[in-house]
Amino acid sequence: MPKMRAVAVTKYGAIDNLVATEVPKPEKAEGYDLLVKVKACSVNPVDTKVRNGTYDDYPDYYEHTPSLPQVIGFDGAGIVEDVGSDAHGFKTGDEVFYSGSPIRHGSNAEYQLVDSRSVAHKPKSLNMVQAASMPLTWITAWEALVERLEIKEGEKSGILIVNGSGGVGSVASQIARFVLKLPVVVTTTSREETTTFSKEMGATHTVNHREDIVKQIKDLKLDPPINYVFITHTPTSKYIVDSAAICAPFGKVCSIVQEKEIPMYGTEWMAKSLTFVWELLGTKPFYHVDVDSHGKILKQLAEMLDNGTVKCHHKKTLPLTVDGLRQAHEQIEASGVMGKIGLAVDAEGLEEQKAFT
Repeated sequence: MPKMRAVAVTKYGAIDNLVATEVPKPEKAEGYDLLVKVKACSVNPVDTKVRNGTYDDYPDYYEHTPSLPQVIGFDGAGIVEDVGSDAHGFKTGDEVFYSGSPIRHGSNAEYQLVDSRSVAHKPKSLNMVQAASMPLTWITAWEALVERLEIKEGEKSGILIVNGSGGVGSVASQIARFVLKLPVVVTTTSREETTTFSKEMGATHTVNHREDIVKQIKDLKLDPPINYVFITHTPTSKYIVDSAAICAPFGKVCSIVQEKEIPMYGTEWMAKSLTFVWELLGTKPFYHVDVDSHGKILKQLAEMLDNGTVKCHHKKTLPLTVDGLRQAHEQIEASGVMGKIGLAVDAEGLEEQKAFT
């Protein structure tokens, strides 16, 4: 069986467990799959949790993953090498971007099999590494605001987005302000550079998450008030409590980060008839429901990127090597990353034959 270069985990744990190796190369695409030659990927917090063996958004996640060595990488962009018989709208040579299945081998390898229904043609205005930085965060934010919170375009409402400069927060801000056209988009930041970046991404106001955000929002005297809260960073329990005081009656709160305790009792959660909902991008591919959704969301995203409605939040490029991936994991685990870190086969100073080594 032919082999391909990859960066994989041979044992779950520390960053050093990411190693350069060779794994079987998919020979062809079947069914709905596309075989993609990977040109770029990006790293998300979920990548670090999977590598560490601590990913718990699904109680039985590691019972469904490929056997070790596991190739991680949820976001990717590349060139179509082969098209399955049930995959429509794509041909060999197409440039594409996607967020792959959480329980299949990922994009940290030369080639990847991806369900075509989760794929879209790469935006013409972006290069490969920029395109690879968009899918997971955009789909997550889109599902949270449009599908889970059910915000309507032009609504006279305000939203609070926790961690406005992060990967998900910075695109959620754009969806809220430039797509849904909400008049009030408040984000949490703490540094001058994150505040500036968040405002560039659509925030109308920012509050310092290191201080009392309930008081800061009250002092803003917002009109319209905060009807929605989107929690994209820990501590979830703190923001659950704060949301009860911040949200207007009948408001909605969505979180993408778990904690064991969700402390609603003794707050205004019930008094205000607030609604809480989770968002997890992997729900649809994991349970095989609404399987066409992600490709449609990415197709719409490509159009909005190309017509200038929204912009890419990629901030840093590293070489797509074992050292580059280790650096990306280390920086994300240290927190404070603005936007997205992408990794490219054609990064400056990297020869393509040295990628994934």
